[in-house]
Amino acid sequence: MGTNSKSSHASYAVSPTVTTDSPSAPVALGTEPPATLTEWETELLQSTAPATEPPAETVIPEEDGVAPASAGDSAGGAGDDTTEVAAEPAHSAEAGAEPPSEGLEEPTADQQAVEGDQPANEAGADASGLPADELQVEEPDEEETDPPLTPVPDEPPVGVATGTPVLVGGEDFIDSQATLVAYASADGPREVLLAHVTEEAEGKLLEALSVSGTKMVDVEVEEEVKERLALDKEKQLGELVTKATTSVQHKLKDNLPMSEASIQKHQQALDAVNSVLSSPDLSDAEKEMAQYYLDQLNVVGEKINNGGETMPHFEQFGHMVTKTVTKQIPAPADEPEPGTLAAQLRDASRIKAQLDPQTGESSWDGTSRSKANGKEYTVDLGDGWSAVYRPYAANDPSKTEFSMRGQLEVHAPVGGGHGKELVDRLEQLHLVNAPMTASEGEWTYLTNNVAAQGLDKGAAVKAAFAEAKGLEDLQVQELVHQQASSLIGLDEDALHYQVKRIQLEAAKTVLPKKVAVLREAVAKATGFDSGDALAASSGYDPTPATSGGWLTWSRFDVAGNAAEVSKAFSGKSLTHNIGGGDMMKLFATGVLASTEKRSVMGIGGGVGMSEAADKYSGGANSVFLRVKNTPSSPGGGRLIWDDPSVLMRRSDYYAYDGDHYGAINPAGGKSMHGMTRDPMKIASFSQSNNEIMFRDGIDLLGAEAPSRIMCEYAHERTEMLEFFKKRGITHLRGKAVEDVVQSAY
Repeated sequence: MGTNSKSSHASYAVSPTVTTDSPSAPVALGTEPPATLTEWETELLQSTAPATEPPAETVIPEEDGVAPASAGDSAGGAGDDTTEVAAEPAHSAEAGAEPPSEGLEEPTADQQAVEGDQPANEAGADASGLPADELQVEEPDEEETDPPLTPVPDEPPVGVATGTPVLVGGEDFIDSQATLVAYASADGPREVLLAHVTEEAEGKLLEALSVSGTKMVDVEVEEEVKERLALDKEKQLGELVTKATTSVQHKLKDNLPMSEASIQKHQQALDAVNSVLSSPDLSDAEKEMAQYYLDQLNVVGEKINNGGETMPHFEQFGHMVTKTVTKQIPAPADEPEPGTLAAQLRDASRIKAQLDPQTGESSWDGTSRSKANGKEYTVDLGDGWSAVYRPYAANDPSKTEFSMRGQLEVHAPVGGGHGKELVDRLEQLHLVNAPMTASEGEWTYLTNNVAAQGLDKGAAVKAAFAEAKGLEDLQVQELVHQQASSLIGLDEDALHYQVKRIQLEAAKTVLPKKVAVLREAVAKATGFDSGDALAASSGYDPTPATSGGWLTWSRFDVAGNAAEVSKAFSGKSLTHNIGGGDMMKLFATGVLASTEKRSVMGIGGGVGMSEAADKYSGGANSVFLRVKNTPSSPGGGRLIWDDPSVLMRRSDYYAYDGDHYGAINPAGGKSMHGMTRDPMKIASFSQSNNEIMFRDGIDLLGAEAPSRIMCEYAHERTEMLEFFKKRGITHLRGKAVEDVVQSAY
């Protein structure tokens, strides 16, 4: 985890444009970190003679099954743009790594391109500001050799709430994914890049910032705040209704009979609310408040009598008032350090967009934000560009909203056409800014399958990660020695820049070998004869699929055994109760979205059953489904997947046989005991409050569409069918919408 401290030189003064290729979900293989790149730099600075030829390969005999230490075992660390996939060097006995089966080959054309001095460009210097006679590492034409998996659009479509997903190379973002959103506004499109930075990448991002926040000043500001009415506080209606709701909710969650205490709490609250409603001279706001509580108690009473699913999350009544309040804010930043960006630390917030329920269009004025519990940095990128980042380090997981940690927003000036520059601007934050290529996609696909299938604990897979890291380290060391004559004499900043570029070029050059090593280990761990056999199997598909507004990677163990998974789920379905949501609004966006995604799409709160709690548990980054016995006559307001294998193909889910609020936060107060990613175990879930979490959301109109959409009443079904007709949608996953859309009554 990074800090705000600065190293003696700007470690990430220039961000790479060549992608890196470590796993998006790193696998820890040990405890000792490798030596850092700065050790190499120090050796090179102290060197008195250039190394004109590559060093001879040193062979160290194996001892007790320990692989020989490679020349690159000291790679990584402060100058390394990749996460520490193997926390131990490749020669660690604990890692169990074997030496690469092949030694370094003769330099490829790409490697030869970096040897010797490069011709001067017209300006006499390269992008680093170094003289043209200094080292320049040429980068291959990715358009021809390894095209991007997801092209970056110049202009994201305006008003599309889910945005346009793109894959960014390397490991700086969770699932290597970012989303480009163009909100509609009166002044023109408001284009924003949204991404989730990995905790391992935070250090270099923070090094890009000069943060103001240690000195605070008082300012008076007008704010809209939500307040309870005086009558509500006097009669304690909110407290009484909350007690009744909570008491009944516990019985529903645990499938227990209603207790006399729960019934009494409901009656006590009902008496108090009815007493207020019968009072003369109530203001309009007080009438609204009392009716709001009565409506909630009617829901509670229905659950007491009939049981059923748990109730949507309940919040006490409040109305918005404008008040002048005194707040402490960070003082204006002093002049930022050279090569860094001016930033301020402030209370966390989220984009407060609006969603048109009829058209599904998302709009935002560019300034409105909702409150969040935590801290965030606002960053001035210059020329009207800005960023907002919610750090891991400044947000205690036991006290702040866990699901927002790592969220990044990059904002373009008002107007369209900034899609590609939004991705390019990641460079200013020292984050990888090149689209993901097909080779990187297979590496990400394999590492996601390692995590999903629980293969990371096996010795062979651990050794493969160590060997892959060793291959990259060897390639880096080779290039450093080849170009030593060009490196000697450079100052620290220039040296670090050139070593960084060498390391990135090495990572790209050696990527096919790394993929082959990992594929072979994963194949053996999953019962295939070889990596080639795995790659040729029916379930192997190292390309992402679009799920609404997001991209997902599949699991080859499920995709290749769909019939077996379907058999395990025989007689069972996956279901989702839409709670306080509206079916028409849901399908206007076309996706079932997580709490965090809904917030930036413009969908207000109160839709999910435990939105506030899920932000602290971490479940707010996922949507929740349950395993149920396939209902022949289900109630309304729910979505049903009668073939669970449609969703179980994904690699991003986890589950509990019980209600854990989707916990992934060890400090969030919710138990993580019993978490599983095994579809066969999930098929055997028996608790009525079990839960399966799918990251970001589910496509309701495409390949992940539900097999049944259950409306409450016949007239709602008619409205839904008319909605699909206007949209020109006749079938969902090959089934006529008239057969998919049903009504309970």
